Amino acid sequence: MQNYQAPKDLLEGKVILVTGAGAGIGRAAALSFSAHGATVILLGRTIKKLEDVYDEIESAGSAQPAIYPMNLEGAVAKDYDDMAATIEKEFGRLDGILHNAALLGSITPIDQYDADTWLQIMQVNLNAPFLMTQALISLLRESDDASVIFTSSSVGRKGKAYWGAYAVSKFGIEGLMQVLADELDDEHHNIRVNSINPGATRTNMRTHAYPAENPIHNPLPEDIMGTYLYLMGKDSTGITGQALDAQKKK
Repeated sequence: MQNYQAPKDLLEGKVILVTGAGAGIGRAAALSFSAHGATVILLGRTIKKLEDVYDEIESAGSAQPAIYPMNLEGAVAKDYDDMAATIEKEFGRLDGILHNAALLGSITPIDQYDADTWLQIMQVNLNAPFLMTQALISLLRESDDASVIFTSSSVGRKGKAYWGAYAVSKFGIEGLMQVLADELDDEHHNIRVNSINPGATRTNMRTHAYPAENPIHNPLPEDIMGTYLYLMGKDSTGITGQALDAQKKK
C-alpha cells in the first residue's frame, strides 16, 4: 500500500473532508485527493492557509474545493451539526473524511504535565474527531462507497515516555477507529474505517517533537500519499478496522 499507484480518476466525483488541511500532511492529502478527481472540503482554523491550498488546487485545474474554517479547540456539538447541515445542503452526501488535525502538546513526564494542556490536546485530537464523525455519519451513509481515515501515531500504538496527552489521545483514536469500524461493518458495508500512522515525515509538528533531528532524512508529506489514496478509493473496499502505516518500518 505504501507504493500504491492510484489511477488518475480514483476519486472522481467524490466529496472528501480533510481536517488540518492548511499545512503538512493535511495539505498534501487535499492536493492529492483533488488531483485524483475529488471535490475537497478544506477544514482548518487559519483561513489564509486554507485559501493558499484552495488556490493551489484551482491552479492545478482540479475540481473547485470548498473552505470550512473551524477551530476544533472551541467547537461544540452544535458546530458540528451546523457543518453537517451545510455539507448536506451543498453536496447532499459525503464520501470521505481524513481526520488529520492535531496538536502536539508538551513532551513532558506525566507527573509534570499541565492539566489545561492535557484537556486541550484531548479536545482537539480525540473529542473533535468523535463529535465530527458522529455528526457526519448520516451523510456518509448517503455515499455508495465511503471511507473514514483517522490519523494515528507510533506512540498511539506503543506507549513512549514523555509523550503524554498526544500519545494517549492517539491510543484513543485507535480505539475510536476500532469501535466505529465494528459498528459500521455490521450495519453498513459501504463505510470503511481505518487508521494511518504517517511515520517520521517532514512537518512542523515533527520538527517541534524532534528539534535535533535532521529533517532531510524524512520524506515530504506528498511522498507518503499512497496509503491515503488507497484507503480513500475503491481499491480498499472491504478493508476496515485496520491500523496501517504510511511508511515501511525501518
